[in-house]
Amino acid sequence: MLKDLFGKKKKYTPIPGENAKKDIPQGLMQKCDSCKKIFYQKDLHKNLNVCPECGQHHLISAHDRINSLFDEGTFKEWDQDLLSDNPLQFPEYEEKIAKDRKKTGLNEAVVTGEGKIHDSRTAIAVMDARFRMGSMGSVVGEKIARAIERARKERMPIIIFTASGGARMQEGILSLMQMAKTSIAIERLHREKGLFISVMTNPTTGGVSASFASIGDYNFAEPGALIGFAGRRIIEQTIREKLPKDFQTAEFQLKHGQIDKVIPRQEMRDTLGTILEIHTIGGGTDEASARV
Repeated sequence: MLKDLFGKKKKYTPIPGENAKKDIPQGLMQKCDSCKKIFYQKDLHKNLNVCPECGQHHLISAHDRINSLFDEGTFKEWDQDLLSDNPLQFPEYEEKIAKDRKKTGLNEAVVTGEGKIHDSRTAIAVMDARFRMGSMGSVVGEKIARAIERARKERMPIIIFTASGGARMQEGILSLMQMAKTSIAIERLHREKGLFISVMTNPTTGGVSASFASIGDYNFAEPGALIGFAGRRIIEQTIREKLPKDFQTAEFQLKHGQIDKVIPRQEMRDTLGTILEIHTIGGGTDEASARV
């Protein structure tokens, strides 16, 4: 009896059953990859997926980015009906594409269109890393090239937000061809004094970084974005040297002259709006270019 009264009782932690687990809302909380703090997803979403504690820029969908940039109700999407095929009959490629379409609500890894930022008409292409890691297949390259060509013909500036792991391996050489196609389209735009603003986000690597992403009239990046061609491990093995800790970050690229400015996501709309206003005289970039 005394043993029962004064003895230490074991403490047990109850394990919630399956029914209790089902009652917990999915996607309610999100942990920051950098500072490890946990936030309500809706609060993080209101802050444009930027951690309010440490400033880490988390993944943002193409449409959320577009909504954060354009004047309300002005955006019109282009070429939404373009769909990827399986030209090399790569095993399970079509199933993976279908899965990403269902997961993201997108038909491909880039959204293109036009709208107004601070009342300045502009074309845009926004890559979405949730879809095949933003890899550049034939349709991605075609949509970007078409957007550039349309911007050139209609005398609009174009802004491209990159987020890509590089070329899409399932399409082989057809994917690599998109590097040349998009770069040539940018060259045509430059010859006619059109304005191209490149904004590199996390990650911008491989064939995308080696083509159109790096040849803007302005080359910007978001804080902490990974920007480069080959991976750190491959480079270190090739040159047999240890690379700096911040190698291939946006800040490293700025320090070494690869980009012009690192812009926080909350400041992106106003910064782009100011640049568009500077380059637009009398309502058209063609007139502005003629006077430069």
